Amino acid sequence: MASIFDETTINGMTLKNRMVRSATWEGMCEPNGKPTQKLIEHYRNLAKGNIGLIISGYTYVSPEGAQAPGMMGLYNDDFATEMEALVRAVHDEGGKIAIQLVHIGGQSPPSDNGPIAPSAIEAPIYKAIPKEMTLADIATVAQAFADAARRAKSYGFDGVQLHGAHGFLINQFLSPLTNKRTDDYGGTVEDRCTFLMDVYKKVREAVGDDYPVMIKLGVKDFLDGGLEVGDAVYAARKLSMHDIDVIEVSAGTGASGDKSAARTKINEPKDEAYNLDLARKLEEAISCPLMVVGGFRSYEVVEKAIDRRGMDYIAMSRPFIREPGLVRRWEEGDKSKAKCISCNGCFKPGMQEGGIYCVVEAKFREKDS
Repeated sequence: MASIFDETTINGMTLKNRMVRSATWEGMCEPNGKPTQKLIEHYRNLAKGNIGLIISGYTYVSPEGAQAPGMMGLYNDDFATEMEALVRAVHDEGGKIAIQLVHIGGQSPPSDNGPIAPSAIEAPIYKAIPKEMTLADIATVAQAFADAARRAKSYGFDGVQLHGAHGFLINQFLSPLTNKRTDDYGGTVEDRCTFLMDVYKKVREAVGDDYPVMIKLGVKDFLDGGLEVGDAVYAARKLSMHDIDVIEVSAGTGASGDKSAARTKINEPKDEAYNLDLARKLEEAISCPLMVVGGFRSYEVVEKAIDRRGMDYIAMSRPFIREPGLVRRWEEGDKSKAKCISCNGCFKPGMQEGGIYCVVEAKFREKDS
């Protein structure tokens, strides 16, 4: 019987349990992407909560691939001291941390070099029509992922995760909605997977076979003409055949309405685990471990997904903003559901105050004081 608190190993990285903090934008970096002490302490606090694996907030690999304020960057060697301090804070508390690498593509704000995307078309996820990437652009961005992964390994991160979901660049290449190319990078699902495989192979070459490389894969856009599950299964199978270490299943984009990645109104167990059925469609096609994110709140739902639904890891995001110690609480015997009410209010302070936090919990504390 598989359990939440099983010890497991991912390509040499030993994890104390099957719980994962899914990548979460924190808004706690300087404008150039350098981590602050506030962010370092944020990760230290997560590690104290006994989470098996912490995946960092999405981290841009090239300046034109950034998106939100306070987003972390790993596009040069300037932040080595801060990155090493961040990793050390997690390790000092007995935790493990992987860094998530991303290029936002056509969702990036306008700049001298961007936004860039597979095709210069209007799409629901874009605010402006991006420039179509040249073959040189494609090669440059793929190399930027590899360079960032090499830096991450040298700084002590326990693994890397590629962001291939939520309408960002890898997802834009995979989706027929945003990829209208007629060269080797567009058209058939095989060709739409070419950029993904270019990035993955370059990253794998940069870090070696004995270092965890994972991916967060969007398996459905929930947009007319967008990525569908069958094509995502093809991509997942290809990644698995090339020894990807873990696939985390997500779905939706910022334009997907009530089917976005961070849904609201998760009030009952029946509303939880909204990507689990999609993950099961990948399970039969791959041989690598499978992780799923999306609305998990109850201990019983998590345990069932692991023991009876075949998931290797369960990832959560918003619950750890309110309760970084949730996993430790469950392990110590209090198995009541996460306190998160899925209101998404935690992201507003990230935009306005330089860092996410649970506004509901803050109001409770203010009232008690």
